[in-house]
Amino acid sequence: MLKIAIDAMGGDFGISVVVDGVNQALKAKKDFHAYLIGDEDEINNHLDQKYKNRVSIIDCKKVFPMEGQATNALKDKETTIYKTIELLRNSECDVAVSAGHSGATMSLATLRIGRIKGISRPALAAIVPTVNATSLVLDVGANTECDENNLFEFAVLGNIYSKPILDIKKSVVALISNGEEDTKGSEMTKKAFELCKNIDSFKGNIEGCGVFNSDVNVVVTDGFVGNVFLKTSEGVADAIRTLIKISTKKYIFSILGALLMIPVFKKLKSKLDYSEYGGGFLLGLKKPVIIGHGKSNATAIKNCIFQAIRASSIDAEQSVIDELKRCKP
Repeated sequence: MLKIAIDAMGGDFGISVVVDGVNQALKAKKDFHAYLIGDEDEINNHLDQKYKNRVSIIDCKKVFPMEGQATNALKDKETTIYKTIELLRNSECDVAVSAGHSGATMSLATLRIGRIKGISRPALAAIVPTVNATSLVLDVGANTECDENNLFEFAVLGNIYSKPILDIKKSVVALISNGEEDTKGSEMTKKAFELCKNIDSFKGNIEGCGVFNSDVNVVVTDGFVGNVFLKTSEGVADAIRTLIKISTKKYIFSILGALLMIPVFKKLKSKLDYSEYGGGFLLGLKKPVIIGHGKSNATAIKNCIFQAIRASSIDAEQSVIDELKRCKP
């Protein structure tokens, strides 16, 4: 049975929300065993006891602080995130999940688990809803400072992993830039463009507005731009939902129309709600790690676990190594 290590005390809303998400996942999926790392008494207080035989608890009361420096994560071996990653490193679990300090998670995973040969830095990849379906955007926060080689490696990772993650046969890869023309972009992105031309699925540059309504399903950028893009998108989605609520309450005809449109609104909410997509995939490591949003609610935690189940079935290490060899000039 698949074993998933879960940082029960990571995230902004505490242990009750994480365990609630675990309860939901255990109810929906029968084929995994959860290893919860956190305060044992608190976990037991919130755990649905009918799933007790599918849960192992590793008692740990120390949380790596959100304001802490990621580089310090390796020094404190008594935190929940350290113990979560160690379970994966020692092959006691098959995949790890945390909604805690993303930088600490990435640092620990990189140093304790190791990178795929040829990958200098792992990339955090997020699933983003689009008009056509969904796209994979990377990096969305793991590496705020990158060079052209990092972006090239991200493009290779996205090209390989997008197929099983998004369940597609062929990927279309593009670099975020300030224009679609080949000559647009910073010096770094221009150099990355030249490197990425060797990837068969590389289409070229894409503007931010094109991410949501083009045929591109792998969007590549550095972690600073990617994180700003992702959080801006979440903000726009929240604003759209709020504007719809305000508009439908203002006039009687709008209210009547809104009643007829309830199924459409529900579908739109599901499409735009980040919690429906779970966490991000930390790509480029030898073992799978899922990083959840700090503000993850129970639904998001549940879907992080679903993403972990999906990630555990992907064996792409050799494909990445081969693609790097084939494409790198």
